[in-house]
Amino acid sequence: MDHFSKTIIFKLNTQEYGANIEQIRSIERLQEIVEMPRTSDFIKGIINMRGQITPIIDLKTRLGLGETVHTENTRILIASIDDIQVGLIVDAATDVIDIDSSVIDEAPQSVNGVDSKYLKGVAKLEERLLLILNLEQVLSNQEISQVKEVVND
Repeated sequence: MDHFSKTIIFKLNTQEYGANIEQIRSIERLQEIVEMPRTSDFIKGIINMRGQITPIIDLKTRLGLGETVHTENTRILIASIDDIQVGLIVDAATDVIDIDSSVIDEAPQSVNGVDSKYLKGVAKLEERLLLILNLEQVLSNQEISQVKEVVND
């Protein structure tokens, strides 16, 4: 039996990525980010998201793909990672689609410079390849602790 999962599609540079929609709470326009001192370079700061302090992570910086240049299309994916609400800055959020698990292959060691530990797999769709991110792996335990400190300060 085929298994479909709802996947949000977003862009980092020119590559399309996907993440399980169950981990994404909302997609927001970029807003002013309050910078936090003494945090990792990929933690851009915090925002107030409906009364909740939310750390903001530049996903491109985190994955070693450069820094996001903010444009009209830049979005923040509000995600739940290890029971923490975080915002992930992406170049654009473009679609939500159903992906059949049978079209997802295991990720090679590195795809477009992204380490395979961040990837669940590669979906082979009709005209394109989609890298499926494993959001649970985007932050290490130490980085999760750092993010929790930012929220609790």
